[in-house]
Parts: sequence; C-alpha cells; structure tokens
Amino acid sequence: MEQVRCFIAIELPEAIKSGLSRLQAKLKSASQFSVKWADPYSIHLTLKFLGNVNVDMTAQITEAMAEAAQGTPPLQLEIKDLGVFPNLRRVQVIWVGVSGDLDKLLELQKRLETNLAGLGFAPEARSFTPHLTLARVRERASPEERQKLGELIASTKFETGYTFPVNAVSLMRSQLTREGAIYSRISSVALHLPTTTV
Repeated sequence: MEQVRCFIAIELPEAIKSGLSRLQAKLKSASQFSVKWADPYSIHLTLKFLGNVNVDMTAQITEAMAEAAQGTPPLQLEIKDLGVFPNLRRVQVIWVGVSGDLDKLLELQKRLETNLAGLGFAPEARSFTPHLTLARVRERASPEERQKLGELIASTKFETGYTFPVNAVSLMRSQLTREGAIYSRISSVALHLPTTTV
C-alpha cells in the first residue's frame, strides 16, 4: 500500500512569505551560525503532523478536517514577534509568533485532534503553540554559539503587522529530498459556520 507523509496546515499568502524571507536575510547577514534555514516560500502554520499514512486514508482525513472546519468561521491572524525554543541561552529552533483570532484557531486545532483521534491518530502530548519555524540550529553548534544566536534574536526587531485572513485548512504532502522537503497540497477545506435552517 502506497504511503504519503502528510500534515494539516494553514497556507500563507505570498506577501508574508516575502516578509519572512527578508527577516531570514537580516538574521543571516548578522551571523555565521550552524543553522539550517527553512525555505521561506515553503513555510506554513502546521496544525497537526500526521506522519506516513496510507493513500486511501486521505479522503477520510479530509472528511475529518471538513467536519472540524464546519464549526469555525474564517479568522484573521497576524505574524509578529521573533522567538526561540527552548530558551535564548540554548537556542534550538527560531520561530515567528502568531497572534489574532487565537481562540478560534485553538478551537479549530482541538476539533481536528478530536476528529483525527477517531481515525487512530494519537493526540499531541504537548499543548499547541502556533508558530512559524524559520530555522533549526544544527546539532554541531556549540553552547557558546547557541547563546550568541539567542543574543542576536533578542536584539533583532521584526517588522510586524502582517495580518492575513484564514479561510481554509489544507492537507499537505511532504516529500523528503536531499535539498529539503517539498510540499504539495492534497486537499483543502473551507472554514465556515454551519448554516442554520429556519
């Protein structure tokens, strides 16, 4: 049975990807750290990573997504703030934060978790923290390097104010290659409140 590596995400508009590209360029020019930068034009807001699934399950997953999306109105999100996991002294991941209609976003993510649990996908142990991953620090980076990178992040101002509407969620395919992951959309479902019949 053919399998696909996939995840559920919110795709970003081109203007935001361009902004993330400029931010990466700013950080790159100020540092020569052992960092693996994400392709800014492939960055997305992941809601649920599914791993390898049988191709014939993608229709059921899309159905579970549609059910979760039905109770969620379109929302507005804003990209702002630069941060790191786990902390500025021991940087492992560099990210950009997400704000805006977070209550609706968290509710949608919770619905997705519940519906997908019915298909056998285990819920995440960690609580959902919406963010966009800009880069991962390579394992060979020294503790001093990680700390210096943390200092750079703390002193870098990120041009905020990227607001965008979210009208759909997508089931994405991730193909791993030597050059990095290549993403393509398998399916997409629109967000909308259920229609009430009088």
